Amino acid sequence: MSRLKELREYVDKKINKIDDVDKRTGAIAHLYGVSLAAQILAKKRGLDPELAAMAGMLHDLHAYKSGSYDDHAHLGAELARKVLDKLGLTTPDETEIICSAIYHHDDKAAVDGPMDELLKDADVIDHCFKDSFKPVKEKEQKRYDALCKELGL
Repeated sequence: MSRLKELREYVDKKINKIDDVDKRTGAIAHLYGVSLAAQILAKKRGLDPELAAMAGMLHDLHAYKSGSYDDHAHLGAELARKVLDKLGLTTPDETEIICSAIYHHDDKAAVDGPMDELLKDADVIDHCFKDSFKPVKEKEQKRYDALCKELGL
């Protein structure tokens, strides 16, 4: 079984414990959407698509498990480290890359490392392209515009 498939099975089990059907469906759609966007961006940018997809699958897991977005990026990085250590899917260096991306993903104004930036951008893609009738959030507008240019849209 691939590492990504094993991680997705783990995440699915956690998300399927959410009682509210709309919240559960939203969580699945968002985590899989960000994971896919991250994988595509990684291929385009010459980064590891598997690690990018794994970061996407884990990036908001803490928020969905806890029901709170308070400090969810930092707490999510801690949870991701525990999950990856428990499952033994990544090397210590790979775990650092994934956890750094999750730790920084909510600060859309800052510029961080390549995988950190990729996860921020994948999150923006999922937020902004899933419903084209919703206005782009102010904190995501600059990234959205840059992504449209990068992707020729």
